[in-house]
Formats: sequence, C-alpha cells, structure tokens
Amino acid sequence: MDILIVHDLREPAAKCSVTPLRGMPGVRFAPIFGGRRVDAGQKIWLDPEGEELTRADRGPGLLLIDCVWHRVPKLAKSVDGELIRRRLPPLLTAYPRRSKLGRDPEHGLASVEALYAALAILGTPAPELLAHYRWAGEFLAANPRLIEDQPTHPRQSGE
Repeated sequence: MDILIVHDLREPAAKCSVTPLRGMPGVRFAPIFGGRRVDAGQKIWLDPEGEELTRADRGPGLLLIDCVWHRVPKLAKSVDGELIRRRLPPLLTAYPRRSKLGRDPEHGLASVEALYAALAILGTPAPELLAHYRWAGEFLAANPRLIEDQPTHPRQSGE
C-alpha cells in the first residue's frame, strides 16, 4: 500500500515515531514548509473528523499528517488531492506524551500507531511498521483487537 506521510519540519526527528520508516518500501515522506503544497493524489486521510475506517475502504493509499495535533488543520490546507476522510476507532496510545500547548484528543495516537492500526483494520497488517517503535508491545497489548481482527489464511492442502 502507498503511504504518504506529510510532516511538519518543525517537529524534531528524534521525537517523531515515524522517523524509522524512512526508506521503507511503500512509505513516502513529504515535508511541509514555507507555503509548499503537496499533491497526495487519491488517498484515505487519517483524520479524526472522518467516518470510521473499515475494511471496505481498501484501495487507495493512506495519507497521514504528522505534526502536533493543533497544527493539523493548518497543514491540511497545504495538501491537494482526492482525500477520503476516515478516522480510526477508539484505541489506546502507548506513547507517553505531554503537550504543553494544548490538550491531545482523547483517543489520539502516535503517528506510527495510527498507521499500524489503519493497515490492520484494512486487512493488510504491517508489523514492520512497529519494528523500531519503543512502545510497540504496550500498544499491541492495549489494543488486542488489532491482532484478533486479522484475516485468517486458509490452510494449504496437505497441512
């Protein structure tokens, strides 16, 4: 699946949960700065204001805007394309954050958690997304449904 991460250059790379995804096949990064526009094409935009994401949404790639929560509306104005707004179901984050500028949404996730959850819900789990995430175990333990809902593969004959 094509994943486009539009990220705010104001965010320190050392604190960013998606930094380890750089160079991963199928994951592209597009920085936002100085009025630059990004053409996302047709993408499912992981947006808290959208309808809930379901397996029926499979098809287009994913767009994630990676920044602090209060900057999402401003950065979203710099993204062009056919964006299908979808939100994740309520999940628990394992990321220990403490915003000094505002309150994070009740079910706000770290960016890498959101990507993992979206792909799991779409039926295309990508455990490699969490390979370098410090809180992967805690995140998966807090959200067992992301593992339980995975499609089962039929056994091959002879097994």
